[in-house]
Amino acid sequence: MSGSPKYSSVRIGVLYAQREAIERRRRAEERRARERKRAAQRAQLAARRAELARRDAESAARREAERDARLALARAEQSRADERGLDEVRALIEEAQRSGARADVSSLEGQLAALRGRVARGEQLGDAVERLRGRVVSLRPAAADSAADDPASVLADLERGLAATGPDGAALDADGHRRCTELLDQLRVAAGPDRRVRFDALLGTVEHALARHAATVTEARAAAERHTRAEQEREARQQEQEQEREALQQDQERQRAEAAAAALEQDLAEAAERLDVVRPAARAVVEAAAELGDPGLADEIGDALRTATEELTARSATEALTAVSDLEHRLPDAERRLDELELAYRRSRDLVAALRDAMTGEGFAFEGGEDEGGSFRLHFTRPTGATYETTVGVEDDGTPVLVYRVEGEPDVTLHAARDEPVCDTTEALLERVHEALGGDDGFVPGELTWDGKPPGRRAEPLPRESSWRWSAP
Repeated sequence: MSGSPKYSSVRIGVLYAQREAIERRRRAEERRARERKRAAQRAQLAARRAELARRDAESAARREAERDARLALARAEQSRADERGLDEVRALIEEAQRSGARADVSSLEGQLAALRGRVARGEQLGDAVERLRGRVVSLRPAAADSAADDPASVLADLERGLAATGPDGAALDADGHRRCTELLDQLRVAAGPDRRVRFDALLGTVEHALARHAATVTEARAAAERHTRAEQEREARQQEQEQEREALQQDQERQRAEAAAAALEQDLAEAAERLDVVRPAARAVVEAAAELGDPGLADEIGDALRTATEELTARSATEALTAVSDLEHRLPDAERRLDELELAYRRSRDLVAALRDAMTGEGFAFEGGEDEGGSFRLHFTRPTGATYETTVGVEDDGTPVLVYRVEGEPDVTLHAARDEPVCDTTEALLERVHEALGGDDGFVPGELTWDGKPPGRRAEPLPRESSWRWSAP
């Protein structure tokens, strides 16, 4: 039987199982406490982020209000400046009326009223005030009493007045221009020295016709100017509105970009802070799982931790938050599994200590052993030179198992007739070792078995005072 591996599953003793259950409950409560602490830390971080976001929003609103206030103040100051300019234009119009300007100032007063209405609506006038001021200033005062002047001089002055209506005067007021031309011809005929009465009588008609023609031309020009100005102002307003829309759109795009950048930084900060909360525990799980022989658990948590770290390094906020959430979700169960690994490791270590004491108590010499990450390998020798390599391992369901590899044991098996007992001294010796493993307060090994063992066979126990017994052939 030497060299044939022998196996024995080990049951946990009742008292040992009770102590282990107490320890398991204690660890579970520690895990819950750790998770509560991590949840509280996450809540504190979330509250701090919310407070920072609230302060940022308040600062942005305050800056926006300050900007609007500055803009409103500038507009109000410009409106006051426009009002002062319009008051000056009003004074110039009144002065022109007092000085006897030829042109009808009613259209200018209408333009002035329109500009005042725009100011009242909060519109900016731009250079409209200066343009109106220029038209008022260009008004020329009427000539003095023409009746006292020389007819030739008066006639020349009237002809200059008709010419002053401009080259477009005939087109703007064709009837008036023709009437004035005819009257001037008649007045020219009446300019002789013996026709002064006729001249003076006709002069008033000519002056009235010229004034009417000049007013008509002026009004036509003013109407054309108003139309042109209205078109220009409309285009200017459209351009201004378009510029305002573009500025608003750019401002909105800038705000969206700033908000997106701020949100990115906030999400990255949240992911980093949450990762800082779980990173120490995750690293501890990875290291302990590798030491305790569970590379699957170590890889699972290690990969989750690495993914979260890489996404943060890449500044992928959404992916980083997802990875951190995944790690947070995995960690409690990973710690539970790690506790079970540690309990199994402690169980194996206690079994190793009990097995070493039991075997040395049966005369074995302990030659050392190795911790192989989840299992232990122990080396013993007998005084006869036989070697026993004992492995303390764990089955998939967590049950401890003992595996013996024996070399050099001088077993002598009794080959008897059918139904007569057969005694295997190695098996009996190991059964003695198993009896010394603590029972209910420790470990209870099951039947020792090996490949090729006859069904139902079990060694006869050796007397306690005998450490070895030979079976005679």
